[in-house]
Amino acid sequence: MEPQAPPCATNPEGLPRRIGVEIEFAGVAPAQAAEVVIERFGGRARPVSPHRLKVEGARWGDFTIELDAKYAHPDARVTDRAPKGNGEWERLRHELRLDLHCRTRELIGDVVAGLVPTEVVCPPVPWPELGELDALFEGLRDHGAKGTDASLLYGFGLHLNPELADPSVTSLLAHLRAYLLLAEWLRQDIDIDITREVLPHANPFPKEYALKVLDPDYSPDLTTLIDDYLVDNPTRNRELDLFPLFAHLCPEHPSPLLADDLVKPRPTFHYRLPNAQLSRPGWGSVVEWNRWLEVERLAADPPLLAERAAAYVAHHRQSPMTRWLDKLRGWMDE
Repeated sequence: MEPQAPPCATNPEGLPRRIGVEIEFAGVAPAQAAEVVIERFGGRARPVSPHRLKVEGARWGDFTIELDAKYAHPDARVTDRAPKGNGEWERLRHELRLDLHCRTRELIGDVVAGLVPTEVVCPPVPWPELGELDALFEGLRDHGAKGTDASLLYGFGLHLNPELADPSVTSLLAHLRAYLLLAEWLRQDIDIDITREVLPHANPFPKEYALKVLDPDYSPDLTTLIDDYLVDNPTRNRELDLFPLFAHLCPEHPSPLLADDLVKPRPTFHYRLPNAQLSRPGWGSVVEWNRWLEVERLAADPPLLAERAAAYVAHHRQSPMTRWLDKLRGWMDE
């Protein structure tokens, strides 16, 4: 399958837009997954800690492979901390504390290694080359990697991080509106795994927030857009997580939510919804990218976007006897 072209194919610098990809799976440990990356894309493995590696110098840049468990890795707030004093005793206490911390985190990783997923975080890939990245999914599948549907215990996801084409508030609001309109259709078309529906990692947006944003009179500046989002969505666990984007666009924003260590500022949308369907041959990042483009196409058509936003608001405020998903299906079939 070939990646389809987005409505706007270049970033603000005029280069092909890039897509960051993150994939979670079971059945393959980080060290073995790093070998798969090297087989497909070159580079060399560098251990960062017992359960985290980087493959450096690979195609497109560096890959990070790790157990997806915060407490399986040393905490930089501990490892980067200097001794409290210059004396020999203080230095020794610091080294003992650091050694205990690292050994404890390694032990936690050893214990949870069969319970939490391995995650591969890929470097940004130009969208025309996204199909070549899917060789990674084939390699992981060949080595026994298991995706979302392999067990009821697995709530694994594929995350896409599409680079912005236009950082203006007008464009951001159009994409957010388009996503809110298509969210229910995306969930049905992806067929979200029941475990991922129950887990909080990719929760839908509150209905009242969608009505606020889709109101034709809603015309915020960037600060208001961010503030309103944080009031109604005080969590990273949204199907379209805008924390990384807002932290990039407004680094001085006072909210502690955007300053969390787990929020990585970047000029991308953080699309968390897709399942990790590694058991399905032919599935990969291209499938999910092409599906995501329905959002970008709607955002790029202001008259159609306004028409469908008005229909959404009217439906949810005035038309309780009809089903919104039926209307969505009709639009998508046109």
